[in-house]
Amino acid sequence: MSEKKQGEMSFLEHLEVMRWHLLRSIAAIVILALVAFVFKEIVFDKIILAPKEPPFPTNRWLCQLGELLGLKRLCINSDPFDLQTVKMAEQFSMHIIVSLVAGIVLAFPYIFWEFWRFIIPALYDKEKKTASGAVFFTSLLFIMGVCFGYFIIAPLSVNFLGNYKVSESVISAPTLRSYVQTITSVVLAAGIVFQLPILVYFLSKVGLVTPDFLKRYRRHALIMIVTLSAIITPPDIFSQVLVALPLMILYEVGIGISKRILLEQEAKFSDDDKGDKGDKGDKKSDKGEKVSNKKGDS
Repeated sequence: MSEKKQGEMSFLEHLEVMRWHLLRSIAAIVILALVAFVFKEIVFDKIILAPKEPPFPTNRWLCQLGELLGLKRLCINSDPFDLQTVKMAEQFSMHIIVSLVAGIVLAFPYIFWEFWRFIIPALYDKEKKTASGAVFFTSLLFIMGVCFGYFIIAPLSVNFLGNYKVSESVISAPTLRSYVQTITSVVLAAGIVFQLPILVYFLSKVGLVTPDFLKRYRRHALIMIVTLSAIITPPDIFSQVLVALPLMILYEVGIGISKRILLEQEAKFSDDDKGDKGDKGDKKSDKGEKVSNKKGDS
């Protein structure tokens, strides 16, 4: 395949194809959001509100570890707080927002698959082979990020923000809206952050990121990650490492991916150079044969 299929389509045809991909993606989000809306007891009681309760797996395991090590500070969310609403329609609006977020999270693999179906006809055969598995790995990293944000960052953030006080004279009364915003933003942000290896892959492909660039700013990334983990976690080294370690592993994986792509590109360029030199050598030999033939004729 020497030409891209997308080049055979007009601009309006591209828009029409993209419109149908978007409509199918939106339909998937709406269908899954309606399912989440119907099962509100499971979505709220078992999922959204669970990180602030002591029986939540992360809270329970950290408390058990704290008792084992004699560190009471590891026991988080042992005293759950109540949430309140201050507007008549707040619970209903939060119900809709949470259902939409659930629809986006659940439909993400399908959404990315639709996006991939739109751009893949524009790729060459070699590019398709190189990017094979993009939907699987992107979806896998997003799910891993969502789980990391929900089971690790969310309970730590709830414990920190829910118990933080500037003064004993200030009464803390978190609202349902603020709590939902905290949980959803943390979970979605973690899912996006875990796309770092995919982002590095494509940026390295176009030459915007190199292994040297990532290594040069490794210290800056480490400082940012450690600072973030120190802010949202209890004041102990275990919790900070629990949050910072996966993020640093992602950064190192990105360096490895960028290095691999750079080596592949260098190997490709060297092969092309050898091919060009071989063609030049063939041309010279052809010229030599022609000259020798002329001398023989004379």
